[in-house]
Amino acid sequence: MSERAPYAADPAKSRGRLYGSDGSPTRSEFQRDRDRIIHSTAFRRLQHKTQVFLHHEGQHFRTRLTHTLEVSQMARSLARALRLDEDLAEAVALAHDLGHTPFGHAGERVLHRKMEAYGGFDHNMQAIRVVTRLENRYAEHDGLNLSWETLEGILKHNGPITDRNGRAVGSYLRHGLPPGLDDIRSPADLEIWTYASLEAQAAALADDIAYDAHDIDDALRARLITLNDLLDVPLVGPIVREVLERWPNIEPNRQAHEVQRRLITRSIEDVIRTSSARLLEQGPATIEAVRAAGRPLVVWSSGMAEAEQGLKRFMFDHVYRNEAVMAPVRVREEVLGRLFDLYFETGAMPGRWRDRIERSIGDHARARVVADFVAGMTDPYAEAEFRRLFDPLVDFR
Repeated sequence: MSERAPYAADPAKSRGRLYGSDGSPTRSEFQRDRDRIIHSTAFRRLQHKTQVFLHHEGQHFRTRLTHTLEVSQMARSLARALRLDEDLAEAVALAHDLGHTPFGHAGERVLHRKMEAYGGFDHNMQAIRVVTRLENRYAEHDGLNLSWETLEGILKHNGPITDRNGRAVGSYLRHGLPPGLDDIRSPADLEIWTYASLEAQAAALADDIAYDAHDIDDALRARLITLNDLLDVPLVGPIVREVLERWPNIEPNRQAHEVQRRLITRSIEDVIRTSSARLLEQGPATIEAVRAAGRPLVVWSSGMAEAEQGLKRFMFDHVYRNEAVMAPVRVREEVLGRLFDLYFETGAMPGRWRDRIERSIGDHARARVVADFVAGMTDPYAEAEFRRLFDPLVDFR
C-alpha cells in the first residue's frame, strides 16, 4: 500500500471508543471495527434481506449482503487509489446497510408510516442504533463499541445532517431530521454539521456505483429490460453500444457482464480522477480540513454525475416501479404493517424483545421497540411470523 495521505484518517489518532478497550498488537483500530461488524448478527442477517428482487425470485439476484460486499470492495479500491485508510472505508461500507428493513425500501416505507407519530424512522440512524445499542453479544456493553471515526462515517457518509445552527440540510430538508440524533452513544460529539472523512465519502460513492451496476445486471437477469433498451440511456448506453459492436454474437449473459464491468471501471476511474483534482485544488492538510471543507471532496465529474442521474431515472421508470417488482412488494408492505400493529398492540414478541416492550414507558418508547424488532427481521422470518400469527395458508409468491 502506498503511504497514507496527510488528509486520510489515521487509526493511531482515533478519537477512541465509548468503552475502554485494550489495543491489539496485530490490528489497527479500524481493522478491529471491520472485524466486529463482519461478526455481528445484523451483518449475517443481510444475506436474507431484499436488495431489489425478493428472495424467492431467484438465487442469483443480489441481497443486501452481496450488495454490501460489492460496495466494500469498491470502497477499498477508491481508498487505495486516493491514499486513504482502506480499513476505515471498508468498515463504513460494511456497516452502511445494517439499518435496512426486510423487503428493501418497501419495508422502510412501512416503518416511515408507522413511526410518523413517534419520531420517524431512518435507515441510517437505524444502523447507528444497531451498532451502538441493539447488538448484544459483548459481556461488558451493548453495541459493537466502534471507534468514533467509524460511527461518524456510518452516520454522515452522505454528508452533513444539519448546518452549524442545527438546521436540516440536504435530503433532511425534505424529510426532517432523523430520530435519536441527540441520543447517540458515542465517545465524543459526532459533529453532524461537518462532512465525514474521505473514507466515508468513498464508501458513499461506492454504494452508488455498486447499485447502478448490479441493478442493471439483476434487471437483465429478470428480463425486465434488454440490452437494446439501454442503448439510449445516459452513462450506460455508450458502453452497451461498444459491447454489442465488439461481441455481437456471444451469449447475452456475457454481453451483460461486459457492460457491467465497464460501467464499474469507468465510474471508479471517473471518481478517482475527479477527486484527485479536487483534493489538489482544495489542498486539505489534515482530516480536520476535510471535515471543514464545506463540500464533498470524493465526487463524480459533473458530466458523470448528470449521466448517472439519468440512469437512475431510467431504472426507476423501467425497473423499480415495474409492476412485476411492485406487485409482490405491495404484499410485503401489508405483511410488515400488520405485524407492526399486532406487536404494538399486544407486545407479542419473543425473548428479550418482550422484556423490552414490557419495560418501555409510553407509546413512543413502545413503538421504537417494535420498529427495532421489525427492522431487524429477515425476509423469511417476517413471512414466517405472518403465517404464524395471521394466515398459515398465505402464498407469498
